Amino acid sequence: MNPLLKANNLKKEFRHPRRVPVLEDVSLTLGKGEALAIRGASGEGKSTLLHILGTLEPPCAGRLWISGMEATSFNAARLRCLHIGFLFQSFFLLEEESALANVLAPARIAGRSVKPGSESHERGLHLLEMTGMTHRSDFPVKYLSGGEKQRIGLARALGNNPDILLADEPTGNLDDATAAAIYALMWEATIAQGKGLIVVTHDKRLSDRCDRTLFLHKGRLYPNQEF
Repeated sequence: MNPLLKANNLKKEFRHPRRVPVLEDVSLTLGKGEALAIRGASGEGKSTLLHILGTLEPPCAGRLWISGMEATSFNAARLRCLHIGFLFQSFFLLEEESALANVLAPARIAGRSVKPGSESHERGLHLLEMTGMTHRSDFPVKYLSGGEKQRIGLARALGNNPDILLADEPTGNLDDATAAAIYALMWEATIAQGKGLIVVTHDKRLSDRCDRTLFLHKGRLYPNQEF
């Protein structure tokens, strides 16, 4: 059975204003119903790795497969749109738009109808209900709290029903109670449904809930070895 995500020998370096190696020979897989945590010190390249796995930026070398299809420069955007959802620490929401409009954004990008009654619109309403945000559906996001914004961010990430959720420090700006609620929602939306989750985190409580933890150190991934 093909893994949801497979990366072989990824390499990344930045070359301006000088050469800075970031990732060296990074390989990993993610299976259905699996949660994988990636930890490491600040500046080790965890977010860069997540961006490459999500096809937001290309590696300098190596290969990547998503849901059995190899990601290339020609199909990366389509694979990302259909198979991957992103959850960010800094939200990256459309502050002037309503909560519902933000949740429907991935469907719009995919060219799907978001008119009331459409499949995407109904899914958006369901995701707001799932995240406990129905009562904020018509609120401009700029008026919401940090915890509420992260719930909207999660609902948006799930808008196209992706196979894989990539989360970059999803609870870094949240209090303990709100973080626990976000943990539970992420698991309910991914692992409980046979989907995959990769989370970059400094939070050991979150990584301990994952099936595996990999540590990024000096450009390489190590299992069960904290630095």
